[in-house]
Formats: sequence, structure tokens, C-alpha cells
Amino acid sequence: MPVLDMPLSKLQTYLGQNECPADLDRYWDEGIAEMEALGTDCELQQAVLLPNAVGYHLWFTGVGGARIHAIFVRPRQVDKPLPAALKFHGYTGDCGSFSDLLCWTSAGMCAASLDCRGQGGLSEDSGRVKGNTHHGHIIRGLDDEDPRKLYYRSVFLDTAQLARIVMAMDCVDEQRVGAFGGSQGGALTLACAALTPKLCRAASQYPFLSDYRRVWDMDLDKDAYSELKEYFRHFDPLHERESEIFAKLGYIDLHNMAHRIRARVRMYTGLQDNICPPSTQFAAYNRITAEKDVKIYPDFGHEYLPGQQDDTLLFLSEM
Repeated sequence: MPVLDMPLSKLQTYLGQNECPADLDRYWDEGIAEMEALGTDCELQQAVLLPNAVGYHLWFTGVGGARIHAIFVRPRQVDKPLPAALKFHGYTGDCGSFSDLLCWTSAGMCAASLDCRGQGGLSEDSGRVKGNTHHGHIIRGLDDEDPRKLYYRSVFLDTAQLARIVMAMDCVDEQRVGAFGGSQGGALTLACAALTPKLCRAASQYPFLSDYRRVWDMDLDKDAYSELKEYFRHFDPLHERESEIFAKLGYIDLHNMAHRIRARVRMYTGLQDNICPPSTQFAAYNRITAEKDVKIYPDFGHEYLPGQQDDTLLFLSEM
């Protein structure tokens, strides 16, 4: 079998190497408290009416006062609370179209899809940070003394707030809500699970945002991770602050957060993935203590994985 990264036997025990801040759980507990203080109020604007489904634009106020957008669909006739699926999109993308979610209403479920703040959708990015804003969300906020200014802290909390909003809807059974997504969406799926104890299931396809030091050591700080190299070239060319920088990134590193996950997890990994290396994905997966399994695609990289979409639909439908 061709090997891009570690052999599978080592991947199955690899736990990652990026620094974990000693106060990580307090950092996220305080973030959750800040987010929960905002409540579950939202604004629904009907946008699509079909014979069997209704679609809405959904707006809420996220941490930092940002106006956050998502779309939400439900079957047109709801006689009892239904399970729901939360979709998270890839890096720089958007929530997609209402038609993308109709497979869920066909399965007798509700569904929502989030626009990440400051990316390709309608959500507002209200962050005020020092340092680079030209390119790159991983590094946004790194130059601020307060690690709460890290961009992905806000986005991770947006995922958890959307979960709570959907769980509070009369048409949704709060005990049967799951999440899914690929790449950045796979990362946000795991982040949502880490910050939402009630989340039932999580289907994560080749998750991004894990084990940054490993990405750096593999010289894969390009493509989705290119901003890591750009940051050092612009702001720390001699790498005098390298340890400090990777330590701060540890707050938004999924393999450091994975121990908080309680949902049933399924992950999908291509062993030829040179965008989100398999070892970085397993660094998070191996730290999950909840029920879990992983689907391995030996010959595939960061691309369409045959059968994955149908499997995710069935996996979440089992709720």
C-alpha cells in the first residue's frame, strides 16, 4: 500500500504533538458560558415552500455580537418532534442551497446549515484583532494577547449555538440531533460535538484544524494550511516565537478538544490525503473516548469519497 504519512498501524495509536494549554477546558467552559448567555432566540424567514418541505433563512446573534446566518429546512407536516442534522461547510465556502438539505426532509428529519462568519456566506465577522487579516483564518487573532480573540473560538462557539437553537425548536427532538461535514466542516462537526454534550452523532470527513505542529513537520503548510508558513515569514521569520505560537494554536486544535466529545462519532479518512494528513485526523480520533469508528479509504486523498455521503445519511438517520 502506498504510504503518504505513517503506516496505518502507527496512525491507529498516534495521539498528536501540538501543545495543549493547561487551561484549555476552562477556556472552553468560559466560552460556552458566554455563548449560552445569549440564549436560543433566532429569527426565521421563510424562503422556500415545497409540497413536502419548508425552508427558512435563520439568523442569530453570536459571541461578540456578530449576526450569524444559517438555513433551516423541515418537513412541511410535522406531527411530533423529529431528529435533525447540522451541516458545516468546507474552508472559505458557504452554507449551500436549500436543495442540498432536502435529502434530510425526505428521511423525515429537519436540517440546518451554518455560514461561517467571514467566509463565503452571509454571516458577519465582527472580530477586532491585531495582526494579519489579509489571508487566513487559522492565524486570525494570533497576535492579540487575549487567546479569546482567536477567530476559530468564535466559529466553534457558533456551531454549538446553532445546535442549541435547533434543539430548542418545537419541531425537533433535542435528544436526536447530529452533525456532519467535510474538511473544515469535518473539523466543525467535531468542535460542535466537543462543545455540545447533548449532540447525539457526529460524522466527520477528513477533518481540518488538528495537530498543527504535525502539519508543519510534514512540510504540508500549504494549500489549506498555507497561512501557517505565511505567518512565520511575515511576523516571525527567525521562529523566535515558534513555541508560543503553536501553544496558542493549541486552544483551537481539535485533538486537544476531542476528549470532550460524548456523541457517537464516525470519521472518514483517505490515506493519501496531503491537505489534512491522516496522522492529524487520527490525532483527534484517537483521543475520542466516546463510541466511534473510522472508514478508511486507502487510495483516496482530500476528495470525493465513494459511498461516504450515503453512509453519512444512513448513520445520522439511525438516530
